[in-house]
Amino acid sequence: MELHTRIYQKENNLSPWKVLKESLQDIYNSRFLARQLAERDIRAQYRQSYLGIIWAFITPLFTAAVWIFLTLSGTIEVTETGIPYPLFVFSGTLLWSILTESINSPSRSTNGARGLLSKINFPKEALVISGIYKLLFNSAVKIVLLVVFVFLFGIGFHWSLLFLPFVIIGAILVGTTIGLYITPVSMLYNDIAKIISIGLTFLMYITPVVYAIPREGIMRTLMEINPFTPIILTSRNILTGSSPEYSLYYFLVIVVCIPLFLLGLVIYRISIPIIVERMSA
Repeated sequence: MELHTRIYQKENNLSPWKVLKESLQDIYNSRFLARQLAERDIRAQYRQSYLGIIWAFITPLFTAAVWIFLTLSGTIEVTETGIPYPLFVFSGTLLWSILTESINSPSRSTNGARGLLSKINFPKEALVISGIYKLLFNSAVKIVLLVVFVFLFGIGFHWSLLFLPFVIIGAILVGTTIGLYITPVSMLYNDIAKIISIGLTFLMYITPVVYAIPREGIMRTLMEINPFTPIILTSRNILTGSSPEYSLYYFLVIVVCIPLFLLGLVIYRISIPIIVERMSA
């Protein structure tokens, strides 16, 4: 505990720029530790699971199947999507799952290492990077599945598919940035995780995940100002070879997220020792 207190006092006496510099240095120095933590967690996640990696996309596929059934049965009507609706909803739910996993990743990785945090002094940024490694692994599986869907529904290969991994990395950056700000609070209060889960469920329905942006009305306005909309739409457009309509908005979101991500690292680095000390008291 005394060690964590001294670390906090040292960080508190540094300027934000120096804290950021040390944080980035620790990210580089702890890359091997982060990879080890990620490999351990991935093996533990699927070791005792009969379906293994399939669980990474069962939930989004099930959600997509429900919406396809509701649409085909005539229970609901959706706006014209421009591509086969099953492909639209399958791609939307898989892309949304990548975004939500990215938001939850920093808090899950940090909360999962509570025992290590209170006993061992190591760069806390390794937990964030290990979470990103796990996201990249799970996202790679989902990207392969998305490409399979593209061929199954007759769209076939197109050169824009080569840019899909980069757009997905942008989505991971956005989600991880949000997660960095949530993590310190979620470690103190378990209610935060439940609130985030409910909030993301609501956000999914004002994002073009399972239906297109309406032609008019309040829902169209909400979707157009929603910063998650360009992430989903740009990823889906590149996947299907369509012209990206919200590419400028997408790049604006990414550009804004870069300094916010760096600021999040500073907050994470300063706050975690305080929280660890409080948990150990």
